[in-house]
Amino acid sequence: MFLSCRLLCLGALAFVATSGIALAQTAPSQPGMMGSPEMRQMMQQHHQPGVMPLARHPGMGAGANAPTMPGQDAFSAIQEIVRIRDADPKTDWTKVDLEALRQHLIDMNKVTLKADVTARLVDGGLEIAVTGSDRTLVAIQRMVPAHAHELNGLSGWTAKAEPLPNGVLLTITAIDPKEIQHIRGLGFIGLLVSGSHHQLHHFAMAKGASAHSH
Repeated sequence: MFLSCRLLCLGALAFVATSGIALAQTAPSQPGMMGSPEMRQMMQQHHQPGVMPLARHPGMGAGANAPTMPGQDAFSAIQEIVRIRDADPKTDWTKVDLEALRQHLIDMNKVTLKADVTARLVDGGLEIAVTGSDRTLVAIQRMVPAHAHELNGLSGWTAKAEPLPNGVLLTITAIDPKEIQHIRGLGFIGLLVSGSHHQLHHFAMAKGASAHSH
């Protein structure tokens, strides 16, 4: 009788211990911890010297479930250029200037997101005051005149840029009534992205061309 009770007690203790381990393995992450225990372990390993890169981890290869987005637009733009230049055996790395491209992408970010834009209708098109201060002003002064040069003649447009104390006055006009409506519908940012010269500009810059020599 005593032996049977003892065996029953030992069995109960083993069950409790096993259940505790299972619960610990399946319990949700504690506050302040990212993801599952496996994900936390992977992130820790990713930052440890001598551990294989994340792309080589099991399940993180080039399959359908592998991440493709680098997570930041400027990072992605530079990554694309590096991939193209790496694939070209004729690339002269003594002339490549990726820092110039990075600075240009900062300019693009400032003009796109930080510039103040005031547009008014004029005969044949649109007049746009693009203004800002500090780093944004510098970006405006570098980018907007260069873009005006590229837009001049595109789709029959006439484009010019004139300096303002705190920015640039951009004027885009056309003779064709459809293009006049086109210009006005695009507005500043639509005009700025018109044409396909900018990607080629980035590519040329990666080969050592001037940052704003469109």
